[in-house]
Amino acid sequence: MSGTSLDGVDGVLASFDQDKLAVLAYATAPFSAPLTSELMAINTAGINELHRAALAANGLVRVYAQVVDALLQQTGLPRSHIQAIGAHGQTVRHQPQAFDGTGYTIQINNPALLAELTRIDVVADFRSRDVAAGGQGAPLVPAFHQALFGRAGTTVATLNIGGISNITVLGPQLADDVLGFDCGPGNALMDAWCLEHLGQAYDADGAWAASGKIHAGLLASFLSEPYFAQTAPKSTGRDLFNPSWLTQKLLSFSDAAPADVQATLTELTARACADCVSSYGLNSKVLVVCGGGAFNNYLMDRLQALLPWLKVSSSQAHGLPPLQVEAAAFAWLARKTKQGETASLQKVTGAKGARILGAIYPA
Repeated sequence: MSGTSLDGVDGVLASFDQDKLAVLAYATAPFSAPLTSELMAINTAGINELHRAALAANGLVRVYAQVVDALLQQTGLPRSHIQAIGAHGQTVRHQPQAFDGTGYTIQINNPALLAELTRIDVVADFRSRDVAAGGQGAPLVPAFHQALFGRAGTTVATLNIGGISNITVLGPQLADDVLGFDCGPGNALMDAWCLEHLGQAYDADGAWAASGKIHAGLLASFLSEPYFAQTAPKSTGRDLFNPSWLTQKLLSFSDAAPADVQATLTELTARACADCVSSYGLNSKVLVVCGGGAFNNYLMDRLQALLPWLKVSSSQAHGLPPLQVEAAAFAWLARKTKQGETASLQKVTGAKGARILGAIYPA
């Protein structure tokens, strides 16, 4: 999995007993600075972007292949024992709303090259079938969250905080009681501001944000974004929440100190997520947090303060470390594809019905 944080690739080697997952190994590999820069740039229109996107996809897949090799080396398993690689690709456009009657979502990838490099079947292009069926194409992980974190008779809220944040509410009836959608920005804006002002890829532990003060006027301006008032199903991405969006919002607040902006961006993520829990997961007793945001102690504290009636905890306490959840989700989705089983949830994406997701590229 390489998500909207644009920091690298997380991979797991997973085995399944029925739908019960066991992670046998975990590996990660960072993107080079030029690849990160190019992937970021391709999120917006530019010169010769088709050629550049194709080359970036090749570079991305080579990092995927490195992670696959690392997982095999850790476990000593031969390639012949691996049924498939689930390779999500890097989202560079997400426009599920209809233009000519159909929206679109684009994940740059080269699954044919990945199959060639690894000599293992590759499953990719998970989102486009759901969009073709009238859905948002995102989020896709709620079905996996249901299998992993669902508890009969109990409502559980799961929050993934990557570059973008998304929530899953798992109702007590399990199979017929799942809701999920994108809350808004996760780490993307915080990371961009931190890189600009500190030269660091992210705000470790949220320490810089904690040193600042929340700017009430700026926060109100952030929260006035119409996306937050939309009802589910809904999804978003860097198409909306990007540095240009932040620059525009800051025009009227040029006197805000950089640390205060960071504190306010962190509060934006916390408020957007907490508001979603309050609106859709009020009966939850626990909020399971995964993704890189689970390591931001200040953000986790703000979530707990905004949601005092439930327990905010890392997915580590629920059986799977935060950086492994999304990678495991796409292993689970790839398995569904190989078995010819549907893996989308109509109630989550708004599609016409559940669909078999993904395309298979044989070894």
